[in-house]
Amino acid sequence: MGIILWLIVGGIVGWLASMVMRTDAQQGILLNIVVGIVGAFIGGLIFSGGSINEGLTLYSFLVSLVGAIILLAIVNLIRRGSVR
Repeated sequence: MGIILWLIVGGIVGWLASMVMRTDAQQGILLNIVVGIVGAFIGGLIFSGGSINEGLTLYSFLVSLVGAIILLAIVNLIRRGSVR
């Protein structure tokens, strides 16, 4: 059940981050899930010191969202030379 929850929350976080960064038209559901999960890992490294055993809380959701936004900003910076 845990992996299904990761996929669902990762998809939601990735979709919200792509809406914030205005890259939603360029990504599909699969890329949204990847961005959400990788963003959660990046956010966890930055804010929690790498701890992933917190579970699903509002704080962990916001940390994942911030990590996904950071990831998309870095990708935009590399691809276009500027952050949108």
